[in-house]
Order: sequence, then structure tokens, then C-alpha cells
Amino acid sequence: MTTTQPLPLSTPSRNLVRLTIVRGITWTGFLIGVIIGVELLGFDLRVKAVIGVVLAMALVNLATWWRLGRHRAVSHFEYLAHLLVDVTGLTLLFYFTGGSSNPFITYYLVPVTIAAATLPWRYAWIIATSALLAYSLLMVNFHPVPQLAHGSHADQGVNLHVLGMWLNFALSAGLVTFFIYKMAHALRSREQALSRTREAALRNEQVLAVATQAAGTAHELGTPLSTMAVLLSEMRDDAQDNPMLIKDIELLRQQVDTCKSRLHQLVENADRRRMGEPQVRDAEMWLAGVVQRWLVLRPDVSHLMEVAERRGRPWISVDTTLEQALTNLLNNAADANPDNILIGLDWNTEEVIVDIRDHGPGVALSIADQLGETFVSTKSKGLGIGLFLTHATINRLGGGVSLYNHPEGGTLTEVVLPRSDPAS
Repeated sequence: MTTTQPLPLSTPSRNLVRLTIVRGITWTGFLIGVIIGVELLGFDLRVKAVIGVVLAMALVNLATWWRLGRHRAVSHFEYLAHLLVDVTGLTLLFYFTGGSSNPFITYYLVPVTIAAATLPWRYAWIIATSALLAYSLLMVNFHPVPQLAHGSHADQGVNLHVLGMWLNFALSAGLVTFFIYKMAHALRSREQALSRTREAALRNEQVLAVATQAAGTAHELGTPLSTMAVLLSEMRDDAQDNPMLIKDIELLRQQVDTCKSRLHQLVENADRRRMGEPQVRDAEMWLAGVVQRWLVLRPDVSHLMEVAERRGRPWISVDTTLEQALTNLLNNAADANPDNILIGLDWNTEEVIVDIRDHGPGVALSIADQLGETFVSTKSKGLGIGLFLTHATINRLGGGVSLYNHPEGGTLTEVVLPRSDPAS
């Protein structure tokens, strides 16, 4: 048993679904009107030609519905083409049913309104202009229907009534195109702004939750670390006759002291009153210092640092959180593959770019778009918190982080930071 393919969900695709439904209702109504006009009111119509136009639009509608079942996004240009087909169909129908004297001639405003509300500015005016030209053509070239003629002026060409209808349509088309487009554009902009605000609020809420949990954890870990330090001191005194054991105990003590130092820094950095304003530093010197401190933590890695040969010096605003963020990215690269990590520094008039390339397995495409937006990790046992906080930190400083799969293998991490003026 086959299943029906779902319709595309992009905005132009949804608009085309609605247009297809409106088209079906409209032309069904026109067909009923033609039947009533011919059978009950005795209209003198070219029935075969009119029915042919209706059937042609029905086929267009069926083809459109079939096309919506394909897994291909609808572009604005394609949507414009559908509206132009509608204008053409209306023009042919009105041509065979009295031209501008047809009381339904103002239905041209429907595709004009739809275009103004859903299409870019240029495309909306193309539909408005096409409808106005078609209306103008139907004022002088059409198949007359005596029952729709305007009294004694039926044989005098364009009369004042028809001219007034044309002027009303021209004014209405222009106003509808302008105001509906402006309102739709404002609504779309507002929706995008609200979406960005919601994402920022969610990200800030997650950062606050992580920071609160980190502060509580730092407080809780202080006691067991102090206990471990005391016990290690006692064990060292009891192992005076075993140099190998003393060496291991000293290593453990160093690790405990490092943990205590990190927790102390965490508590200090959490107090924003002590953080102060970011400092403007030479990007090359700052990056070299970060890499050297990182190598102390990861002595197992091999790396190569390349600095672009450009005029001038790159200056950036930095703080302790930025150093931690870059260290997280360097650790991710080392965890993927500690061999031959490439670190690059480049800049232009507005930005400073730091590239980190590893030779690991790369990033799975299924999670590439989610990295940094939520707790998604590239490691089998990772929590994703490091990447999330890294993105939050660099975004707070006006920069961005992007991860790519390098064509030659591995992951390329690109950090972009705004360039600052040198400190005076």
C-alpha cells in the first residue's frame, strides 16, 4: 500500500497550496455563472471558447496539485509564474464575456492582493502591472455580450462608466499593492524579530541554568577536594620509604590543587562586578598565549600555528571567558585527533578569524546545524555543554562560531570576532 507524500512546508509552498484552493473555488464559480448566464439569462456567449478556458485552468490546477506533491521547494519566481497564469486565464475569460463591461472584471484585484501580501516588491508590481495592462486591453478588444452592455452607449466604444471602472481599478491596484506589501513585510519582519528574541531568551535561560548549576557544584566540590588534599598529605608522610608511591601521590596532589584553583576562578568569574570590561589585546600575542597554556594541559598534541602576513596588527576585545571558549574548541580538536592540529589567524578591516582544523572523523551532518544551539555533542560520551557555552560566550562578544567538514577530512572550526581599535 503506497502512502501519500507530504506537501512541502516552506512558506511559498504553503502559499501555492492556498492559491490552488482559491483557484479551484474561483473557476468553479465562474463555470456555474456561465451555465446560469447561458441557460437561464440567454447570454450570447462563445460557449466552446469559454468552456475551453475553464477546462484549461482546471488542468493547470491539477498540474499544480501534482507538482506540490514533489519534494522540491517552491521559489518566489515559480509562485509569480502561477499568478501570471491566473491573470492570463482571467483575461481570456473576460475577453469572451464582455471585456471591461463584465461586472466581475475587478476580480483582477485578487491576484494583485495575493502577490502584494506574499511576494517580493518587484514581483508584486509585475502582477499589478500585468493586471492593469490586461484590463486596459479589454476596454478596446473583447467579444461583446449585449446583455452586459451599458444602455445606449453600447455602440460608442469606451463610455464614461467603463472608464470610471478602469480608473477605480487602477487606483485600487496601486494602493492594494503598496499597503498590503508594506503590512505583510512589517509582519514578516516582526515575526523574524520575535523568533530571534525567543531563541536568545532560550539560550540565555540555558546559560543561566548552567551557571547556577556550576556555582552549586563548585560550592559542593570544595569540601571533598579539601578532604582529599589533607588525606594525600597524610599519605605522603606515611610513604616516606616508597619514592614511586610518593611521586604518584604528588601527581594526585597537583591534580587536586588544579581542581581547587579552577573552582576558585569559577567563583570569582561568576561575580560580574569583579570581571570588569573586556581588554583590547593584540590578537596574535593573545592567541599564542592561549595556545601555550593549552599545551600545558594537553602535552600529547602536536600542532602548527600559522599567522597571515598582512599589514597592520589585529586587535580584539578579550576576557577570561573567551580564553576558556577557545580552549574548549582546541580540546575538541585534540579529542578528535591530537596529531597535526592546524591553528590559523587571519584578519580584515572588520573581523579577526581564528581557524582550528583537526584530522578526526568530522561532524555528522545530522547534528551539524544544532551544534552550539543546544546541548548536542560531537563526542560519544560528551554532554555538549562545552560547545553550547563556547557559542554563547563568542556570541556575547559579537562574534560567531561555525563548524565545517573539511574537504580533505577532519573538522574545520572557524571563530570570527569583531576587530577592535588599538588600546590607547
